[in-house]
Formats: sequence, structure tokens, C-alpha cells
Amino acid sequence: MSDSSHREPASSSSAARRLGAQTAAEISMTLRRGESLLLTIGIPVVLLVFFSSVHVLPAGRHPITFLAPGIIALAIMSTSLVNLSIATGFERGYGVLKRLGSTPLARPTLLAAKVAAVLVVELAQILVLVVTAYALGWRMSADAGAAVAVVLLGTAGFGGIGLLMAGTLRAELNLAASNGLWLLLLLVSGMLVPIDRLPHWLADVARVLPSAALASALHRSLGLGTAVGLDSWVVLTAWAAGAAAAAVAAFRWE
Repeated sequence: MSDSSHREPASSSSAARRLGAQTAAEISMTLRRGESLLLTIGIPVVLLVFFSSVHVLPAGRHPITFLAPGIIALAIMSTSLVNLSIATGFERGYGVLKRLGSTPLARPTLLAAKVAAVLVVELAQILVLVVTAYALGWRMSADAGAAVAVVLLGTAGFGGIGLLMAGTLRAELNLAASNGLWLLLLLVSGMLVPIDRLPHWLADVARVLPSAALASALHRSLGLGTAVGLDSWVVLTAWAAGAAAAAVAAFRWE
């Protein structure tokens, strides 16, 4: 296994230049996957429009009020977990990462650049979803600072999980595992259906998962304009730190 992390020079300026260059390269490669980018942005919009038009939420609650923050959470999970994991897994399978491993680019720098590129895509997703939600009647009650912190923590957590799988599993297995995990986390997230509609035991399990914590935090910070619960902060922070550390420690170039 080739691993260049021990060759990373101590100079912070050179490390920053490498991070910037690799981030720009990751963004460029993402933009070249036009069909994937279209699905990444288009599917959440379709879900937002569809579920805001059907009656699956509790009576007395305007669907878009609940759905807009939930769909934003779904978009973040889809991009930082599934898209990142699958793209990185196939890059590893095709030997792209092995070639990068022979350069001075360290493992943490590569992973940080990939997450930074994900944040750029998420910004585009959020802008499109907010405009669509406003067209459907949503009026945001936002705690902007909390919402930004929540998005960053959620991206770090899901990105860490995705990179951990991409860096340890075969590409084909990673493809199936990423999609399966995404579906499982979606079902118990509270993104599309309120979490209090789940059986009590399942709701209790869901509350310690990053998907439910992200959805709850965005419902509060964007939908209600109220303080994010301490439990959501703890869960998101724990997953962000734990998953990121695990990805850096276990990620293999080939």
C-alpha cells in the first residue's frame, strides 16, 4: 500500500497550497460529472415538490414548513455520504488514488479537499432548494449561524462515514453499502416523516444517529427559528469527530 502521509512537509503554507489545488481539482472533476450533479440537485427538488403536494404530515401543519428543512438535510446526506463515497470508491478502484499516493499529497489533505468540494455542491443544492421552497410558500425562520454550523458538522460526519467506506471496501461493495446505508438512515431520520411517528424503541435509536440529529437541528434552526437542542449538537459533533478520525486512520490509497 502506498501512503504519502509521512512525506507531508511541515510548512503550513505549502500544505495550504496543496489543499487549495486539490480542492480545485475535486470541484472540477465534480462539475465534469454533469449527469450526477443534475441528479444530486434535481432529485431533492422533485421530492420537495412531490411531498409538499401530498398529505402525509400531521393535520394543521403546512407541509412545506416541515419538508423544506428536511429535504435540505436529505440533500446534505446524499451528497456527503453517497455521492462522495461512490465517486471516491471508484477512483480508488481504478487506481487514481494510488497515483496520488505517490505524490506529496497527504491522506488528510486529500480527504479535506474532497469534503471541501462537497460543501461547494451543497451550497448550490441549498440555494436551489430554498428558492423552490419559497415558490411553494415557505417562509424561513432562520437562526443562520446555527444552521451553518449544523451543515458543517453534518457534512463532516456523513463525509467521514462515506470516505471510511470508500477507503476500505471494494468499489462494487461500497456502491451497495453506501446506497443501503443511505436508505436505512433516511427511513429513521425524520426528514420526510416526523420521527415521533416511528415506534418508540426505533425513535430512541434514531435520535443517536446523525441523520435524525441533522434533520432535527435544521427543522429547529431553519423551520422554527428556535435554538438547536443540546442532544443534536452532541450527536452531530460526536459523529463528525469520530467518523473523520476513523476515515483518516483507515483510508487506503489502493
